[in-house]
Amino acid sequence: MKRYYTILLLLCVGLIYGTTYSQTNDVLPKGLTETEKGLLKDFQFRDAQRTAPPTGPVRTMAEWEEVEYLVITWEPNFENILRQIVAVGVQECQVIITTQNETSVQNYLQSNGIDLTNVTFMDENWDSIWIRDYAGNTIYSDDVGERALVDWIYNRPRPNDDVMPASHASLLGLPIYITNSGTNDLVNTGGNFMSDGLGNAFASELILDENEPGNPYGVTPKSEAEIDAIMEDYMGIESYIKMPTLPFDAIHHIDMHMKLLDEETLLVSEYPEGVADGPQIEANINYVLDNFVSPFGTPYDVKWIPAPPSTSGNYPDTGGHYRTFTNAIFINKSVLVPTYRPEVDDPALAQWEEMLPGYNIVGIDVDNPGENLISLFGAIHCITHTIGVEEPLWIVHQKIDEANEGSTVPVAATIKHESGIAAASMFWREVGQTDYTEVPMALDSGDLWAVDFTVPSTSGDIEYYIHAEANSGKTINRPLVAPEGYWRMNVESFSANDWAAQHISGAYPNPTRGAVNFELNQIEGPVSVRISNILGQELAAYPLESANGALRIELQDSWKGTLFVTFSGDFGTITKKVIKL
Repeated sequence: MKRYYTILLLLCVGLIYGTTYSQTNDVLPKGLTETEKGLLKDFQFRDAQRTAPPTGPVRTMAEWEEVEYLVITWEPNFENILRQIVAVGVQECQVIITTQNETSVQNYLQSNGIDLTNVTFMDENWDSIWIRDYAGNTIYSDDVGERALVDWIYNRPRPNDDVMPASHASLLGLPIYITNSGTNDLVNTGGNFMSDGLGNAFASELILDENEPGNPYGVTPKSEAEIDAIMEDYMGIESYIKMPTLPFDAIHHIDMHMKLLDEETLLVSEYPEGVADGPQIEANINYVLDNFVSPFGTPYDVKWIPAPPSTSGNYPDTGGHYRTFTNAIFINKSVLVPTYRPEVDDPALAQWEEMLPGYNIVGIDVDNPGENLISLFGAIHCITHTIGVEEPLWIVHQKIDEANEGSTVPVAATIKHESGIAAASMFWREVGQTDYTEVPMALDSGDLWAVDFTVPSTSGDIEYYIHAEANSGKTINRPLVAPEGYWRMNVESFSANDWAAQHISGAYPNPTRGAVNFELNQIEGPVSVRISNILGQELAAYPLESANGALRIELQDSWKGTLFVTFSGDFGTITKKVIKL
């Protein structure tokens, strides 16, 4: 991997434009000011010095993975909000605070009882508090190898903010890759990006708009395919899902209405029927469900959380601010969530605690007269960013939601570390019990560890987690908060046919113009597959010797209209309907 450290040429931009907002009392919103709109035409967003992408495969970390650094910019007008963020951050990781007033910030934090042992102050110029949009994103070579940062072109004429990723890289001695030159000059922002850590990412179509012909940034016009190629080269993103922008969201950043909780769970803001961006959000989520599946081949699990109105009942379409409970950040075992007032906060925080058992869920008020952050079009995720740990111990597991009494369930996880894996185990207990039982896992193949878990014959839900130890001695759990937190397996007594009906997922996408996907979750043994049309005529048939796993069926161009895909096995017969366009 080539290494690129602080790019000195970028530091000169601030001197050219002389816009050091940190030296004034101005508070820049998340969006553009009228003055900044006038600067766009002449501002130099690109760089003549070429920064090549990584030379090998890389992986962008997910936000729920282990982090080493929380990074923020200290805006004095929001010191109470930032203090609360730091108070949680120092309990979870190292905290890097950008400020030119270290003594003042240090005294303020210490006077409020915050231990500064885990705090590093970085004396750099800055323009705004919105560090999510301009800080770098963590990548790893070969999944868990060398750690580096990727920096896109920031879509604001804020030169001091724009060099922050290079400053972080210089401070920590990290390689940095910048999309600022040649045909790789990509404009993008962190609030409009969400990664699952497995090569899939979400964004709004803002990413297309800001890099299209005639864009105001002077960057090379790019097709969607060219944007996708840059994201794959620099960040290992193989599937870049883009949704239409929302009519009442002036920023068009998806973190204001959506959050990935894990590889297959989306938390989405919900509005009353027909209100504000509710219809477009629902259309976007339906588009995702109809056309994409999780990295495990399953439909995404969508959880809805109400978007609160103002105290007078106004939503964004009637003058209310864009309030959200999804604009939250994972900091290892804690999650910081924006809050507004008790009557709407309490049920939202309770939902977060139910979705993520064992996590420290912390609400921070962003909607008060003294520090009304939400009025500037952003919340907690927008003013924070993280840098992943060096040499992560990475566990990827598709959680098992349901199991049949007395059945044998394969529990598998991909586990990787630079030093190799010494051991892995599944820990489980019945709900209501205190102690967990350990079941050792064995290396199956490659980086896959597995064990056949025998579900108890008595009805009772199971709580479980996975533990791994690297050859280096490092250990970690997934979920990260285990044993206090866990996944929950619903154990019931199903007939063979009922079990199969619930565990053959698909079809996706549906309707489809070509291939269709199914997930045969825990369906063991031989299965025959038959495809027929609405007249009952058989179009294709073939056997599956081992059914458990993902199944992709290529549908011929001549097959049109309603099709039926029938699965037959020891469980009986299950039929799924597919619309072929």
